[in-house]
Amino acid sequence: MKKKTVVVAAIMLFLCAGTASQAAADLREQAVANFKPIPTSPPELKGNPATPDKLELGKVLYFDPRLSKSALISCHTCHNVGLGGGDFQETSTGHNWQKGPRNAPTVLNSVFNIAQFWDGRAKDLAEQAKGPIQAGVEMANTPDGVLKTLNSMPEYITLFQKAFPGEKNPVSFDNMAKAIEVFEATLLTPNSPFDRFLRGDKDALSPEATLGLQAFMEKGCVDCHSGVNIGGTDYFNFGVQAVPPAAVMAGDKGRFAVTKTKSDEYVFKSPSLRNIEITGPYFHSGKIWGLKEAVAIMGSSQLGVTLTDKDIDPIVAFLKATTGEQPKIVHPTLPKPTDSTPRPALN
Repeated sequence: MKKKTVVVAAIMLFLCAGTASQAAADLREQAVANFKPIPTSPPELKGNPATPDKLELGKVLYFDPRLSKSALISCHTCHNVGLGGGDFQETSTGHNWQKGPRNAPTVLNSVFNIAQFWDGRAKDLAEQAKGPIQAGVEMANTPDGVLKTLNSMPEYITLFQKAFPGEKNPVSFDNMAKAIEVFEATLLTPNSPFDRFLRGDKDALSPEATLGLQAFMEKGCVDCHSGVNIGGTDYFNFGVQAVPPAAVMAGDKGRFAVTKTKSDEYVFKSPSLRNIEITGPYFHSGKIWGLKEAVAIMGSSQLGVTLTDKDIDPIVAFLKATTGEQPKIVHPTLPKPTDSTPRPALN
């Protein structure tokens, strides 16, 4: 009788293990259907093929604060590669200490977004690169001002000639943006635990993160946050089930400012959730600093449910498992100024 009991127990353990294994396989299959891992190399850019010379120029431009009127603000100022591609500010500090209206989205993996900015007003990274340079509240420069700066330095002229060979006037505002786009497209964060899970490593996620992934899909978070970037795929209303806190909204009507279409009021491009543990504060207003609080707000506003710590903690564990390998970028030595290089203007 005792031997029979042992055999039955062994069979039950085998069946339970088989059931658990099948459940894990089903979860990964569902995840693969909704998400894709970050690749280890950048995608091809439409109409802007990458070359080593263009990449090098883009890197130098990205770090050069002299593209701004004050010579203090570069692309890297608000999209710091060492800070998850953001700036650890509610909203960025721009020219003459002005504050921008929205939180700076991460530049990391941004090449996979459907468009750029919270409202999608830039179709790609090249178009996006032109915006902050000309915004009075950000870098406060003009295309002519930028070209005057670039043309004042022989090293820049040589870099542009190498990056855009054969062009009659290689130093142009458009070419500046194209070079920055090529560099930004390389700022990828592959090989996160979640990426390894998607590629078949069943042990890459912790048990808590696994529960979080399951909840993330079952509760409907995946409806707005899917694809390679776990977001950035489309535009969605913020406040589907309940109006978010007024402080979070900050009076911002989102995509309506671009389209002037009533149905686009309070509609935003869904942000990427990759590396989100290091890209706070959160939401377009940057008013929420805690990841747990951000998840709770999304639960009530988008899903119409009140999430408890028991619900939130596994989801946060999953979100943290999307943090990938951060880019290792050596700050370039910038071209030397000359007597004709425009001087900083602080007002």
